[in-house]
Amino acid sequence: MSLLNIGMSGLSASQSSLMTTGNNIANVDTAGYSRQQTVQGTKASQQFGNVYIGTGTTLADVRRVYNSYLDAQLQTTTSLNSDSAAYLGQVTPLDKLLSDTSTGLNGALTKFFASVQNVNAKPGDDASRQLLLSDAQALSNRFNSVSSQLNEQNANINGNLTNMADQVNKLAATVAQLNQKISEISSSGGMPNELLDARNETVRQLSTFTGAQIVEREGNVDIYLGSGQPLVMGNTVNKLEVVPGKDDPNRLALQLNRGSSTIDITSIMTGGEIGGLLRYRSTVLDPAMNELGRVALVVADQMNSIQAQGIDKNGDFGSNLFNSINSAAQMAQRSIASGNNSVGSGNFDVSIEDTGKLTINDYKVTFTSATDYTVQRLPDNTSMGSFNTATTPAPVIDGFSLKLTGGTAAAGDTFKITPTRNAAANIKTEMTDSKRLAIAAPLGAAIAAGGSGTLTIPASGQPTLTTKFDIYDAATTTAMQNGLKNSTPVKIVFGATGGATQTYQMLDAKGNPLSSGTIVPGQNNTLSLSIPLVDASGAPINDPGPPIVQRTATFDMTIAGSPGTSTAINVSLSQPGSLDNRNGTTLAGLQTAQTVDTGSASKGISLSDAYGKLVEGVGSKAAQGKLDSAATEAILANAKGARDSLSGVDLDEETGNLVKYQQYYTASSQIIKAAQEIFSTLINSI
Repeated sequence: MSLLNIGMSGLSASQSSLMTTGNNIANVDTAGYSRQQTVQGTKASQQFGNVYIGTGTTLADVRRVYNSYLDAQLQTTTSLNSDSAAYLGQVTPLDKLLSDTSTGLNGALTKFFASVQNVNAKPGDDASRQLLLSDAQALSNRFNSVSSQLNEQNANINGNLTNMADQVNKLAATVAQLNQKISEISSSGGMPNELLDARNETVRQLSTFTGAQIVEREGNVDIYLGSGQPLVMGNTVNKLEVVPGKDDPNRLALQLNRGSSTIDITSIMTGGEIGGLLRYRSTVLDPAMNELGRVALVVADQMNSIQAQGIDKNGDFGSNLFNSINSAAQMAQRSIASGNNSVGSGNFDVSIEDTGKLTINDYKVTFTSATDYTVQRLPDNTSMGSFNTATTPAPVIDGFSLKLTGGTAAAGDTFKITPTRNAAANIKTEMTDSKRLAIAAPLGAAIAAGGSGTLTIPASGQPTLTTKFDIYDAATTTAMQNGLKNSTPVKIVFGATGGATQTYQMLDAKGNPLSSGTIVPGQNNTLSLSIPLVDASGAPINDPGPPIVQRTATFDMTIAGSPGTSTAINVSLSQPGSLDNRNGTTLAGLQTAQTVDTGSASKGISLSDAYGKLVEGVGSKAAQGKLDSAATEAILANAKGARDSLSGVDLDEETGNLVKYQQYYTASSQIIKAAQEIFSTLINSI
């Protein structure tokens, strides 16, 4: 009877091993499946005299071939690879967008300045002027186009974050359910191998979306995000939510809803696709938008300022080529009030005071009282100082000033300041009439007839207006431009010759003296002259002060040679149709002038260099992203290989086991057959 039992135990054991092997083969392509092995043990021996004879085998366990270290390594490398892949997927198209001459800014800038040079060669040619105006339109359109695509990227990131958060929540719920089922089975002494595999695979899938810390506790798997915020605790799940950012509603933020409270975890989310997208947004996309906006602000500001300093084909001072950078709408866009601010906290108008001093940073304003506030430069939180809303004029911080409008503030209120973020989207070509292009300088000089001596005015010595008109103070600028028209022409008359120096007087149109000075005959002399401004009635145009003083327009000019006694120079406003191109030359000089980042140690870079710096920066990050992605792919492949070498199903090995257990089954059946034959022989012999 014991021989029959031995055969039956072997038959049962071999059948279990065959089933386990078959299950392994069937799940060779099942994601996350860990191969299983049967573990046999011997039954208790029976004593026969002085010896013990075994009574067969028993199935001790169906063991899951698994290594927690290798599985944790796979989860970590999955998170890292998903992070780098998501980052690379965003930075690569941005790199192509900015560097391509057909889609980036360089081509449009180069073409615009080429048109400026063409107009300078033919100042009176309407076709050349119209081409310049068309290229200005193309330049502003290119700014708009690039900005639009960057904003579209931000919108796509927002949409992806929403979808990924939904996936994270579904996977977290699955983990919690599996935790409960595994606990129930384990508490009754079972070994839920398939459920354990399913839970590990779910955690691995979760790692593709975010970096997660996994802690095993009493048979459960707890999952933490960020710096230890719980997503799953046993069978309890907290919800990951995507909400408009409190500091910037256009950039969605992540928060963990724990039922009774929520916590913002955007800044501490790392790893996975979510981490890669957030990293790209903060380190590449936002700085790129800010840099592009800064270039747009410098373009509009500098070109409009030069326009105001020149005379157009109609004989009028130039008007804006591009729209004003300090319009009410644009100033309001540059400040975002926190969603947690007090009721009626108002907002800031952010005025650009010096485009050259602008950085590519954002800023955070925090009120310490109803009127006092501090400013921090982001993202490193560098303190820019403490300020007061009542200070007049408002202090200039990195090229911009702040004015609280539309309400009052309270201690604790915060604002995010983005001086350059939206500028590329807002720039527009405002001028429509090419005759309004101010190519001529406002003042010209000519030697009056009847003079004597060797006086000459070098081409480079023509009057240069040194008074800069504030294009953002339209009333004052108009008054001064009209005043210059009313206060010219003026005449410079030289006195008697014969000494080491020679006197001169500057007279108004009526012959009244305005100022005087001396020159050194026989050499180049630079005259710095000032014209008191009057209105159409001849009344002085005064600065309201205090103190109240008459406004003036200053200019420099250079003379050469030795003028004879009473020799005069007439200085007058450029006339309609003037072929002078000196203001156009100044405009062309913007291509290489150091107008961007003038507050830095380098003392500024040109427009082309600023954009080139942006392209280079994004390009280097794209190249680094490609290297990182390749490296993490290799690390992931190694981790997967290490896990599969232990836990994966090897068809060759399982086929060998199948043959082995078939033979085992056959041999056990032979034992049973032998026992039956012996038993039959014994029965028949009676």
